[in-house]
Amino acid sequence: MNRSVLFSVTRAAILCVMPALTAELKFAHIFSDHAILQRDEPVPVWGWADTGAVVTVEFAGQTKTATADASGKWFVKLDALSASTEPRTLTARTTTTATVSDVLVGEVWLASGQSNMGVPLSSAHNAATELPKADDPLLRFYTVSKSTASEPQPDVAGKWEASTPVTAKNFSAVAYFFARELRAKLNCPVAVLHSSWGGTPCQAWVSMDALRKEPALARRVQQYDEALVAYRDVQAHPEKVAHYKDELKRWQTEVAPAFNAAMKEYNAKKTTGPKPVPARPEPANPDPMAIPSPSSRPGTPSVIFNGMIAPLAPYALRGAIWYQGEANGSAGMEYRSLLPCLIGDWRTHWKQGDFTFLIVQLPGWDSDPKPAEQHGWPWLREAQLMTWKNVPKTGLAVGIDVGDPHDVHPKDKLDIGVRLALAARKIAYGETLVYSGPLFQEFKVEGSAVRLKFSETGTGLMIGQAPWRAESVEPFSTDKLIGFTIAGDDHHWFAADAKIDGDCVIVSSAEVSKPFAVRYGWANAPRCNLYNKEGLPASPFRTDDWSISSAVKPGAK
Repeated sequence: MNRSVLFSVTRAAILCVMPALTAELKFAHIFSDHAILQRDEPVPVWGWADTGAVVTVEFAGQTKTATADASGKWFVKLDALSASTEPRTLTARTTTTATVSDVLVGEVWLASGQSNMGVPLSSAHNAATELPKADDPLLRFYTVSKSTASEPQPDVAGKWEASTPVTAKNFSAVAYFFARELRAKLNCPVAVLHSSWGGTPCQAWVSMDALRKEPALARRVQQYDEALVAYRDVQAHPEKVAHYKDELKRWQTEVAPAFNAAMKEYNAKKTTGPKPVPARPEPANPDPMAIPSPSSRPGTPSVIFNGMIAPLAPYALRGAIWYQGEANGSAGMEYRSLLPCLIGDWRTHWKQGDFTFLIVQLPGWDSDPKPAEQHGWPWLREAQLMTWKNVPKTGLAVGIDVGDPHDVHPKDKLDIGVRLALAARKIAYGETLVYSGPLFQEFKVEGSAVRLKFSETGTGLMIGQAPWRAESVEPFSTDKLIGFTIAGDDHHWFAADAKIDGDCVIVSSAEVSKPFAVRYGWANAPRCNLYNKEGLPASPFRTDDWSISSAVKPGAK
């Protein structure tokens, strides 16, 4: 046997039979210098030590003791702590000592999703004015390193950083503005656990245990089971991964430079012509449980949950903000099950009951001129809206007015963060305030018109204007409501006239003498301008229950 192989096997055997002699007293990585602990809630603290070791944990005058289990894991729960800006030390002791310094107590939120959650503050439209003001040692981020796994992992890599004009450049812009709003209103330290990954679908963020319990998600379970077979094959044949890495290196040398240059030129011209394609396809990673090829994103169900969410639980927190859906944009009906499944799954793993969960509804995107009823994103937005209505202690930040039809990553993250903070202040902190735009409640056909009634009208309905718009987007009309369409029972849709009447909107069209249904903002990138006087936009909605596959009739507009 090769000497290096023999050494590896022997060392592994020693570690297996002698864990008590090799274990190191340590905290889970999230308990590291500059951490913020959740106030006013019991605080779980855990880590690893020798099997059977008695571990004493001390913080803020409290002392808790636990015994490390057979795997070496120990776990204690601190009594609820008051908010504190005093830097203190969290200590664990056996025969050795582990410490975490500069620990504060305040509010902790988990921020997750895909690329629009991940967009850094440096890329926001107002970065030049906001970054110089980002010096706040009581606002801190723990950014989770990207990771995938076939099974839930015990620990995670990441780093705590206090907000400065330098560190904040890389903070999630949405989460930063959200946390900054809470800092101003709550006057205590605020932490964000940032765990996001661009281009990833919802099912990758949900545990397999949860997916298997939901019949509507059976195809996602099948995807995982099939991926597991391929994963085990790779484990048995590591030469397949070695070959992939060789092929990828060759592709990056021989193909990528020319392809990247072509893509850079294509993006600079903002052309609508066909996108460049590489001279030959980028090699695909044969392991579906691993991080895929550089141009791809993990899509296998549960793999990101296993690597980037499971290790965080049950770190005490107040709630979560979630900005995701683009990768599921063509599967809005399935998302009705997926999103509630994710929320319930995370709440189960945190064991804190129904913690607050706030959803960013997808903003407008896609300049495709196809008829509105053929677009996919409205159905995803509807699933997000339904989740808010049906799942306890959830909230919705509507972003339909601050999208960019030419960029899936709109640069206005400030207004999304502020709207999330309003929802948090209402749902998590019990403030009395208007936190939502107009919400459709019911409708009534009145002759040739339809009366729509709304809740969440604040101090009244109004024709509004987006607080931000992309350079290529024209301002909304200021003298009439736009974004409404109307149809008879023949499914022919027409642009509608609409006017405000108290807490209602009256909708009609000369083209439809016997109206049957109304839709608002029902397109990938609609132009719509119904707000309440607090400046919050109405969510897109529909009054009909027609299926997504309803045929588009000839002449429909």
